Amino acid sequence: MKDYWYFEDFHAGQDLDLGSRTLGEEEIIAFATQFDPQPFHIDKEAAAHSIYGGVIASGWHTCGTMMRLVVEQLLSKSSSMGSPGLDGVRWLAPVRAGDTLNVHYQTVKTKASTSKPDRGVVWSKWVAINQHGETVCTVEGMGMFGRRPLEAGN
Repeated sequence: MKDYWYFEDFHAGQDLDLGSRTLGEEEIIAFATQFDPQPFHIDKEAAAHSIYGGVIASGWHTCGTMMRLVVEQLLSKSSSMGSPGLDGVRWLAPVRAGDTLNVHYQTVKTKASTSKPDRGVVWSKWVAINQHGETVCTVEGMGMFGRRPLEAGN
């Protein structure tokens, strides 16, 4: 990976491996207790009798885990200017305690701003894949990135 990313460094078809993170049961239950206290996220007995057969991570926890890797491995090393929003989130398979999620950042398209020449927009799809090769979550959206500064004398 690059040391620092500007808008010009992104191109359609690009696939960046942002690493992985393993979720533990205590973490799953703690997150859900605070933000998504549905029984199949926080109650082992209720979860065992649910359609999932055990505790699963909140989809929002999965998205937060993905966001952490995107920030650590890409956005913190870039000219990111934030995001105007997401176009879609899909939770495709349950995430269970002990699952390791590997996250990929796929660049879908880019467009330099015509009204603000200091930036451009990158449309991306984030994909989380568990240790069994199953895609468990996808996030589609866009981010704004600063353009590479002009060198002195150019």
